[in-house]
Amino acid sequence: MSRIDETREFIPVRIAVLTVSDTRTMAEDRSGDTLVDRLTEAGHHLAARGIVKDDRAAIAAQLRAWCASDAIDVILTTGGTGLTGRDVTVEAHRDVYEKEIEAFGTVFTWVSLQKIGTSAVQSRATGGVAMGKYLFALPGSPGACRDAWDEILKGQLDYRHRPCNFVEIMPRLEEHKRRK
Repeated sequence: MSRIDETREFIPVRIAVLTVSDTRTMAEDRSGDTLVDRLTEAGHHLAARGIVKDDRAAIAAQLRAWCASDAIDVILTTGGTGLTGRDVTVEAHRDVYEKEIEAFGTVFTWVSLQKIGTSAVQSRATGGVAMGKYLFALPGSPGACRDAWDEILKGQLDYRHRPCNFVEIMPRLEEHKRRK
């Protein structure tokens, strides 16, 4: 069972939040606000925030730009993970990923199943790694963002979380690029 090891020091990470929407403005971005509130309450730093239209190339371009930034460790997107024609966030993420974290979507579906029943099958939440950064695509509802943060990301982005967490392996995400 997972737990927080209080003998380890908390290490804040720098997290960017990107909302994918054709219609939302920053003033109306409840899902983005939910993520910002959660990550800052946990002790992490908001490294960047933005809104981009439901356009695969534009989403991927923003992800790549943030991945190239030394000021960002993790990118959370919200919106565009559904089944309709304009939902292209998952495809944009996969255009950028070097490695997909397949279990993230599985665990998110399991968490959602407990909250919204079989409607959980309509989400295509995903996670991956690119350029030494973690990227997670979350649904566009505040409830889904709360669930993803509270049940998965809060623990995995906490260095004290045991038996393992994403933070402790961050330095090794690009070890394949090191010269031998």
